[in-house]
Amino acid sequence: MATDVEVPALGESITEGTLAQWLKKPGEAVAADEPIASLETDKVSVEVPSPIAGVLTEQLVQEGDTVAVGAVIARIDEKATAGASAAPSPAQAAADSTTNPAGAGENPQLREPVRAPEPEMAGVEASSADDHITTLSPAVRRAVLEYHVDPTSIRGTGKDGRLTKDDVIAAAQSGSAPAKAGVQAPEAKAPAPETKAPPPGPRPSPGNESDRKEERVKMSRLRQTIAKRLKDAQNTAAMLTTFNDVDMSAVIDARTRYKDLFEKKHGIRLGFMAFFVKACALAAKDVPSVNASLEGDEIVYHDYLDVSVAVSAPKGLVVPVVRNADRMTFAEIEKTIAAYGKKAKEGTLTVDEMSGGTFTISNGGVFGSLLSTPIINPPQSAVLGMHRIEERPVVKDGQIVARPMMYLALSYDHRIIDGREAVTFLVRVKEAIEDPTRLLIDL
Repeated sequence: MATDVEVPALGESITEGTLAQWLKKPGEAVAADEPIASLETDKVSVEVPSPIAGVLTEQLVQEGDTVAVGAVIARIDEKATAGASAAPSPAQAAADSTTNPAGAGENPQLREPVRAPEPEMAGVEASSADDHITTLSPAVRRAVLEYHVDPTSIRGTGKDGRLTKDDVIAAAQSGSAPAKAGVQAPEAKAPAPETKAPPPGPRPSPGNESDRKEERVKMSRLRQTIAKRLKDAQNTAAMLTTFNDVDMSAVIDARTRYKDLFEKKHGIRLGFMAFFVKACALAAKDVPSVNASLEGDEIVYHDYLDVSVAVSAPKGLVVPVVRNADRMTFAEIEKTIAAYGKKAKEGTLTVDEMSGGTFTISNGGVFGSLLSTPIINPPQSAVLGMHRIEERPVVKDGQIVARPMMYLALSYDHRIIDGREAVTFLVRVKEAIEDPTRLLIDL
């Protein structure tokens, strides 16, 4: 009797997700607790494990479908034999009909595991073909057929080196993947005539019209959530931004002087973020409203600082939380942020790791940003934006000198933070960065 595979609990207040990719195909053997599919929720990617060891006999949903917590998405038979033919599931049947309607022009190489070409070097014996098997998901098979590329020549970036649709598209656009033998790309068709009058201005020459391409890609659940939350913040909060600049000379000097000793002792590099986290913790003691939140008609003040650190992930910006940052050492802060950065790239951040937070720091400077107005992360009341460091002329002791300067931006909710408080907070951060000794003596 087959065992149902259900969508697991995805975290507090999360009731559904999107099936991003099947990691196993019908007929393949699976071990107990081995991931068979990946789900994308509003906040994180979650793998769905097999409850038993056996053979995946049915896939009940397609990639891209929305599934609720507790819904059955597949079935596992512990008595079945791997490789045995399985009845096509609704998801598989739909994918096959989309990929190859009515069986026309069927390419059996895309319906079976794809084998990499054997080595052709003289004197080198070809290794077992089983060592080079790569399975393709339905979405990837459709992309391979559409772009007429050889999937064995593309390096996969998915889990365990699996090919993704983005890998196929990127290889096709760059020309790094050769076309499959005997398959010619279809000739570009002229676009259908427009029923509306053309817009004013020069039109592309007929010879270039085939180069004008468009692609429609559905927004991921994470991107949809980011968009909704940011727009809600703009619509709800009375948001305002105040700016200052800070001379980074002292921090750069401290890092240069102690970075080797710091890394040798703690096993982590000393970065700028730890200085800013500690500076914000110090400033929040003087201006507690910046570390507060608004709940209904009540202002909630926190005697701790849980810093949401904006981290860039392949599918969008995520904000894991460094909890009790005000009580952590420089090394503890740097290690926590580094671990979150690694998890963000791997897509393994949990919902708990991104929940909460009383204040946010966003470092657009790592991407080269000179200045920005960051958007607060509700229900928080403020966010600090860091930017790139560049030498600029400043006046010191009556002399114009070059100094490594950084613009700081504090966006805040004017409903609970007054302008004087916001400016005071930013000045406290500036003072602590320009004189890091203040961080040691709590001044």
